[in-house]
Amino acid sequence: MKIGSIVISCYEFEKMLSFWQQALHYTPREPASEGWVVLCDPQQKSPNISLNKVPEKRSGKRSRLHLDLYTDDREKEVARLLSIGAKSYPWRYPPGADYVVLEDPDGNLFCVVEKP
Repeated sequence: MKIGSIVISCYEFEKMLSFWQQALHYTPREPASEGWVVLCDPQQKSPNISLNKVPEKRSGKRSRLHLDLYTDDREKEVARLLSIGAKSYPWRYPPGADYVVLEDPDGNLFCVVEKP
């Protein structure tokens, strides 16, 4: 398993997209769509930065930054992570979701994503 993407939930989606593209010289994996984009290191040496548009400014309650952990065996890794202290998180998944949301022992959310 590896860090595939660091996800930032953001209110100012277009400004964040421009900022992170310029700051890291990353390029979109695919065009931004419906408030979501994955920015990639052109040399494929560093994790992706993903931006997720949210409808309101940060309230301070939950972090707007989380890890997406990529694996080719999501079920196995989710079971392993739960056995070492992660907790399931009640998430409303869209149909066909390729990820599972978990909490680390300190309550921080992260996703386990099926990426062969």
